[in-house]
Amino acid sequence: MEISKNVIFPDFKLDRQTVPGLVALNVGNLNEMSDFYQKVIGLTLLKKSQETVTLGAGSRPLVKLIQVNHPLPRSRKTGLYHTAFLLPSRKELGSALYHYVTTKAPVTGGADHGYSEAIYLTDPEDNGIEVYHDKPREEWDIRADGEIVGVTEELAAQEVIDLADRNWHGFPEGTVLGHVHLKVSDLDKTEQFYTDSLGLSLKNNFGKQAKFFATGDYHHHIGANSWESQQAPAIKENDLGLAYFTFYVKNEAEFSRLEKHWQEKKIDYQKEKGLWLRDPNGIKIGFEQIN
Repeated sequence: MEISKNVIFPDFKLDRQTVPGLVALNVGNLNEMSDFYQKVIGLTLLKKSQETVTLGAGSRPLVKLIQVNHPLPRSRKTGLYHTAFLLPSRKELGSALYHYVTTKAPVTGGADHGYSEAIYLTDPEDNGIEVYHDKPREEWDIRADGEIVGVTEELAAQEVIDLADRNWHGFPEGTVLGHVHLKVSDLDKTEQFYTDSLGLSLKNNFGKQAKFFATGDYHHHIGANSWESQQAPAIKENDLGLAYFTFYVKNEAEFSRLEKHWQEKKIDYQKEKGLWLRDPNGIKIGFEQIN
């Protein structure tokens, strides 16, 4: 595993139960985007107002759509590469793929990553989406130093579709936000922040191309690449695309531990219905408690 020079190995680590929670998107057409994420992707409507829609699986919120009036034109900036929804089983992935194919959803590809199998799509406002399931952990390529090596090979699409029950009811209970993949401006600063400030572990390192981070022993909860965003300006509050994303924290003790760490590191943050800060790419991140 290639490690950046002068990397700091922090003592602080987030609890393995602290995992990605929700992605919030600034959207130009709230009704169109809400319909797409429900009817095409498979999320369920949980809450709706004139300016926001919250969608999820079961009772778990996974996506919040926020209407932005007079948004800035799309341009090369940091932000979201894709939102990744983790399904409970390969059969559920097959049911999703069958639905996407038969309804002519905007599928852009599929892949076998060694530790997972994934379908890729794009929403009507050009936000990337991944829908995937994890393979059994004994099939993952886990190295002695903790690195979890992924690959990009052809998805066995017919095998996956053959498992489908072909009775689509959307994402099932147990679907979660598996990871968030970001477009970043500076990979080294991003690594420093997510490991030292947030307390995630670097799980796989593609050097000057991409880095993958996680809590516990997962393959990745955060992906970061600079393929389209090297030295790009930060996304702004009235840009379409990523507004913020959150981690779900299980208990108050972990909140207190995280806040104490930030205070010791003299990290700027806000405390209002959770803990909030921005990464070096201008991306807003929240930590919220969920039961």
